[in-house]
Amino acid sequence: MENESPIVRRKLSQEVFDRLLQWINDGEYPPGSLLPPERQLMEVFKVGRPAVREALQDLQRLGLVSITHGGGAKVTEPTAQSVLSQIAVTVHHVLASSQQNLVHLKETRTFFEVGMARIAAARATDADVADLRRILSNMEASATEFAAFMKHDIDFHRRIATITGNPIYVAVSEALLTWLSKYHIGELRKVGREAQTLEEHRHIIDRIALHDVEGTAAAMQVHQTRAADLYASHSDEKVINAVR
Repeated sequence: MENESPIVRRKLSQEVFDRLLQWINDGEYPPGSLLPPERQLMEVFKVGRPAVREALQDLQRLGLVSITHGGGAKVTEPTAQSVLSQIAVTVHHVLASSQQNLVHLKETRTFFEVGMARIAAARATDADVADLRRILSNMEASATEFAAFMKHDIDFHRRIATITGNPIYVAVSEALLTWLSKYHIGELRKVGREAQTLEEHRHIIDRIALHDVEGTAAAMQVHQTRAADLYASHSDEKVINAVR
C-alpha cells in the first residue's frame, strides 16, 4: 500500500476538455461543425460557465477549435502546419536553453533538406525549374542588399519543399526555417559568401532540371553541410547570422 499513487483532484475544466476532445476524436463533431453552445454544455456536464469557457479556450490553443464572438466554437480542419505552430513556444524554449540544441536542429534541417531535394528532382516540372531559376535571378539582383537576398534564399528552399507535392514536408520546412531564423542560425555574412551561395543554388537547380536524384541530393548536402560547418566554427562569436 505504501507505493500507491495519491488521488489527484482534477479541475472541472480539464474534465470538460477531455469530454469535448473525445467527442471530436470520435467524429461526433467533424471539422467544420459547431460544438454545442456554452449554456448547453453547462447543462450536459453540470458545471459552471468558467469551466466550459476554460476548456474551450484550451481546445483553441491547441488549434482544435476556433472561437468567434457570437459564432460559437467551430471544430477546425487539422493540418501539419497548425500542429507545428502549436509547439512553437516549446521549441523556442528548448532552443534557447542550449547552444547544442541549435546545432542539433541545424543538423535536422540538413537531413530534411537533402531528402526533399531528392524528391524534388524526381518530381519537378519545367515550370518548377523555371520558378527556381527566377528565384535565383532575384537573389543575384539583390546580392548587395542582405535582407532581400536572404528573403529570396528562403524562397528558394521553400519552393523546393512545394515541388515535393507533400503538404507535410512544406509545413515542416516552413517550421524549421522559422525556428532557425529566430536564432539567426546559418552561414555568416562575409564578403564573397553570397557568390558561393548562388553557385551552390545554381548547381542544385541544374541537377533538378536533369532529374538527377542522387546528384541533387549530393549538391544539397554540400550546400547545407558547408553552412552548418561554418556556423559550428563560429558559434561563439558575437556576429549576425542568417539562415541559408
